[in-house]
Amino acid sequence: MIDLERLTLAELTHKAAAQFKDRLAFATYREGHICNRITYREWGIRTRQFGGLLRTLGLHTGDRVLILAENRPEWPIAYFGAAQGGFVSVPVLPDCSSEQIKAIGDHAGIAALCITEKTGPKLTLAGFDPVIPLIYIDTSNEPGGTPASILVSIHGRKKSLPLWQEGLEREPTSWFPEIQEDDLASILYTPGVTGHSKGVMRSHRNVLFMAQAGCALMHSFPRDRLLSVTPLAHPYECTLGLLAAVMSGASITYLDQPSTPAAVLSAVQDLRPTIMVTVPSFIENLYRRRIAPALKGHPLYQFPLTRFLAIKIAGYKLIAALGSSIRFFGIGGALSHEVETFLRKVQFPYAPAYGLTETASLIAGTEPYRFPFGSVGKPLKGVEFRLFSLTGKKILGGPGTLVEYIEGEIQVHGPPVMLGYYRDPEGTRGAFTADGWFRTGEVGFLDPTGHLFIRGRLKALIRGPSGERSYPEEVLLPQP
Repeated sequence: MIDLERLTLAELTHKAAAQFKDRLAFATYREGHICNRITYREWGIRTRQFGGLLRTLGLHTGDRVLILAENRPEWPIAYFGAAQGGFVSVPVLPDCSSEQIKAIGDHAGIAALCITEKTGPKLTLAGFDPVIPLIYIDTSNEPGGTPASILVSIHGRKKSLPLWQEGLEREPTSWFPEIQEDDLASILYTPGVTGHSKGVMRSHRNVLFMAQAGCALMHSFPRDRLLSVTPLAHPYECTLGLLAAVMSGASITYLDQPSTPAAVLSAVQDLRPTIMVTVPSFIENLYRRRIAPALKGHPLYQFPLTRFLAIKIAGYKLIAALGSSIRFFGIGGALSHEVETFLRKVQFPYAPAYGLTETASLIAGTEPYRFPFGSVGKPLKGVEFRLFSLTGKKILGGPGTLVEYIEGEIQVHGPPVMLGYYRDPEGTRGAFTADGWFRTGEVGFLDPTGHLFIRGRLKALIRGPSGERSYPEEVLLPQP
């Protein structure tokens, strides 16, 4: 893992490019072939090119740059390039509607739009001011070399602009502003409990502190191969699947098509990834559509004495289907009881985690196999964590002062916590306690070993006639 003197995306770019040099950083998997390969050295140059391009387009330090693109190597180039130039990235999920994109762009006050041929039509429908430059990041790829130009549209006219070239191999300290750890790095828009989208302001320190924690969970190395199946605008994927991977010098491959279970299972046979990170819906869909029907229809499954053999066979097939090399399968959330029971029985190396966009995507996490059933792991090192009792009268502490199954609202303090909600001081004040702790709005409990279990949303709590509490999404207590 790279040792960063300062937790900034600019420093991570410089050090990763210098330390890992000609190792493969990013690639694309297309129709059975790996293409669009970019080494760490080339990636470092191209991020500086992109930061310089934004400067030549007239952007100023702190301006917001919206990124609307499918997963591809040019996405991290735009993301890190904007950070190098002192700009603030605004990543948007590619499946957002044109209306949602327009609302986000207007609220953020964006100064440039990074798009691709696939996402461009949404921008046309959104109706942004034509003075805002549209940068087609997928036009900068030139196999076997560093691209010299990129397609940009201003006032509806497309033209190829030269990418900034001078002195790209040197440290660009004289061209770009000095970035500080607590400077704003990105704004991520996430639906609130009421459905209103909020812009979560994340500093360089926020995202890289949790990326370091992600490296510790994954134990990733330059020899590791990641297959990215979740949109990079998703905070969990960006933290573990991009930032932590770059910090460890691993290689990342993106699919040149939607990440359906069929497409992923086809790709892993060629790529044989060692690490994947996903949201729960991916493994849930894979289990219910492919594994469960075959498992329950197997002759050995019909008899209690041989059922365990059918489950073992299904487990072998799952691991083989995912390339046989997976050693860390990160899941950003809780699984259903049925799916987690199956993964436990077949000893699949899954590793759940818990967090929010406001906490740089992580609060708690774990390595594979080292957590009780139903848990999302322990609060991560360096995360100041507490449970606030539902009566509001007593604060219940962490693992050092445990009472069995203490329950309360999960509250967090320290480096992972956001700077606040963009242009929403009232919402920011409401998200924090009087003494400065971020309120997640979710209720959980700690077991005697310090593992965290999520009970549900605080606002979804249902109180019975006798004062008993329950949640619509009630989870099971740990199995004995």
